[in-house]
Amino acid sequence: MLSYRHAFHAGNHADVLKHLILIQIATYMAEKPAPFWIIDTHAGAGRYSLVSAQAAKLGEFRDGIGRLWEKKGLPPAVTDYVDFVRQLNPDGKLAQYPGSPWLARQLLREADRLRLYEMHSTDIKLLQECFKGAGRQVAVSEGDGFAGLKALLPPPPRRALVLIDPSYETKNDYTAVVKGLQEALKRFPTGTYALWYPMLAKLESRQLPERLKRLGAANWLHATLEVKAPAREGFGMHGSGMFIINPPWTLEQKLHQCLPQLAELLAQGDGARHGLESQST
Repeated sequence: MLSYRHAFHAGNHADVLKHLILIQIATYMAEKPAPFWIIDTHAGAGRYSLVSAQAAKLGEFRDGIGRLWEKKGLPPAVTDYVDFVRQLNPDGKLAQYPGSPWLARQLLREADRLRLYEMHSTDIKLLQECFKGAGRQVAVSEGDGFAGLKALLPPPPRRALVLIDPSYETKNDYTAVVKGLQEALKRFPTGTYALWYPMLAKLESRQLPERLKRLGAANWLHATLEVKAPAREGFGMHGSGMFIINPPWTLEQKLHQCLPQLAELLAQGDGARHGLESQST
C-alpha cells in the first residue's frame, strides 16, 4: 500500500525547482504551433490546500514558495513560477498550491492534451475532482504511470513532455525510473523527459544521476538545488534534482540565471548550493 502523500510537502523547495522547470519547458513547447502532450506519470492530487492539517503538520511550504511569495526582484523564470501560484491565490494570501497537473493544464492550448496517472486511492479521487468537466483535453487514469507510457508513446502529435516524479519510497522506485525511461526512449526518442529525484544520503539516490547519464541520450540537462548540507546521521532530504532529456535549448541559460539566487533564498543552513551540467550534440 502506498503511504506517500504529497499534501504534507506541497510547495517546498523541491516543488519550486520541479515546477519552475515544468513551466519553462511547457511554455517553450507552446511557442511552436504544432500541438503537444504533457504526460504526468505520478500526478498526485492536482492541487493542495496550504492551510490543511497535512500541510500545517510540517509547514515545508514556508521554506519554499513562502520565501518567494513577497520577494521582489526575482529572476524571470522564478517570477513566472510565482505568478502561476498567484493565479490560485487571487486575494494575495498564500493558501493554495498548484500541483504539476494544475500547472500543466494552464499551459495547454486548445489542441494540446494532458494525460495523468496516479495510484494512491485517495489522491486519485482528488485528482479526478480537480479536473471534473475538463473534457477530452484531460484524461485521468488510476494506475501505474510507467505502464501508461507504454500505451501512450509515441503520442499522435510526436511532441510531448513526460514528467516523472515518483515518491521514491522504496529502492524499486530508483530502478523503475531508469527502466521506464529506457523503454520510453526506445518508443519515443525525440520526446522531452523531465525526471525529479530527491537528494538523500542513501546510495540509490546518489547513484541515480550517473545511471541516467548512461541511458545514452545525446542531449540532457541536470539541475540540482541543495538547501543544506546532508545530515550527519544520514536522514532527510537536503535537496533535489531534475534530469531533463531533450531539454529546450533555452532552459540551461534560464537556470543559470535563477539557480544561484534560489540557493541563497531557500537556504536552510550551511551547505546550500546549486549544480548545473549538460550534454548536447
